[in-house]
Amino acid sequence: MAKQTKAQELVAKFMAGLIRRNPGEAEFHQAVQEVADSVMPFILEHPPYAKAKVLERLTEPDRAIIFRVSWQDDKGEVHVERGYRVQFSNTIGPYKGGLRFHPTVTLSVMKFLGFEQIFKNSLTTLPMGGAKGGSNFDPKGKSDNEVMRFCQSFMTELHKHIGKDMDVPAGDIGVGGREIGFLFGHYKRLQNEFTGAITGKGLTFGGSHIRTEATGYGCVYFVHEMLKTRKADVKGKKVVVSGSGNVAQYAAEKVLQMGGKVLAMSDSGGFVYDKSGINEEKLEYIKELKNVKRGRLESYARKFKGAKFHKGQRPWGVPCDIALPCATQNEISGEEAQTLIKNGVIAVAEGANMPTTLEGVHAFHDAKVLFAPGKAANAGGVAVSGLEQSQNSLRLMWSREEVDMRLQQIMKEIHTQCARYGARDGYIHYVDGANIAGFKKVADAMIAYGVV
Repeated sequence: MAKQTKAQELVAKFMAGLIRRNPGEAEFHQAVQEVADSVMPFILEHPPYAKAKVLERLTEPDRAIIFRVSWQDDKGEVHVERGYRVQFSNTIGPYKGGLRFHPTVTLSVMKFLGFEQIFKNSLTTLPMGGAKGGSNFDPKGKSDNEVMRFCQSFMTELHKHIGKDMDVPAGDIGVGGREIGFLFGHYKRLQNEFTGAITGKGLTFGGSHIRTEATGYGCVYFVHEMLKTRKADVKGKKVVVSGSGNVAQYAAEKVLQMGGKVLAMSDSGGFVYDKSGINEEKLEYIKELKNVKRGRLESYARKFKGAKFHKGQRPWGVPCDIALPCATQNEISGEEAQTLIKNGVIAVAEGANMPTTLEGVHAFHDAKVLFAPGKAANAGGVAVSGLEQSQNSLRLMWSREEVDMRLQQIMKEIHTQCARYGARDGYIHYVDGANIAGFKKVADAMIAYGVV
């Protein structure tokens, strides 16, 4: 108990210093707080980590690059956006992390995501460091030509800081196949070389099978491993999914393939509840609605009898066995976590990055709900990005079946690491397990390098 008290004192002192050095960056503070709470007792048990100031060094990015992105719309009007690339740590491999184009992108968001990426990439067992980038540009409502002009302007600066052995970006929110194509095409033109400097590419120019599905599929594979610890599986379980974008779509698809029943999905306008279940046919409708028509989920309720759309609400009041938050950060509050617990949820896996508040995380732990943090549960996307890098380096393409098999094995190994470092008192504390396992691999490498 004394050691835990000492750890809490050290965390409070550490966080006070971090907040002082990084004022106004609430998302970054939250991400670091979660990791510090988990690893500080471990650091106290292993003095070399404290002596080498590993946590202090890890929370300071190697560099944060901020740049102007000027572009012209179809009417000839000039727009100015802000671009970012935060390269946090290349301790165990080249920097790796997605690009996000969304109005909510700030330096704090980029730092929180880049910091999380260090641990997520470490857990995959692949040689990848942590980074994140993006812009406050919003691709929604823009023409293809406008998106192309923005991407080319963005890459004109970004290409100076990336490369197959330096930093390998991928897609994220607002950066799908269209954007990756424009970005990689301009990178290739500027560098005059064809290398795997960006992942998430199309299959015709160096992409990998399963990349689109990887984050959603991987999340459900992780849930499968969690449920096995309680001699259960996904079959027959009632599942609620937040979001209706790429991650949510393929998480729902894999749930259906494993015999589960998807009851709800959402978008920024609200959520749709379908008591008869969102089956394969209905999910295809959602994919076309979101990926092709760029429509709103509200139309689902008009299309399918018995479905109801709840405007301006999140789906966490729907009774379920499994909850998969796949939309955005801090979408499950402490109160919503308590509602899920009251309604009988047995497993929660984060398909998005940090979608559960600290209060929500504590509520799930207190109730002994199986809870998988994003750095473990949504690592499937970056895992297959890493596999794409490998395929590019080898100048070959693996089959869909081989990539899927490798993805399943990686998610199983991530679960094993979480269980190894997070098991106590008959319960697997997946947050601590993921943080400690990810930290240890990077920390050991940092100590081996000396003070750099």
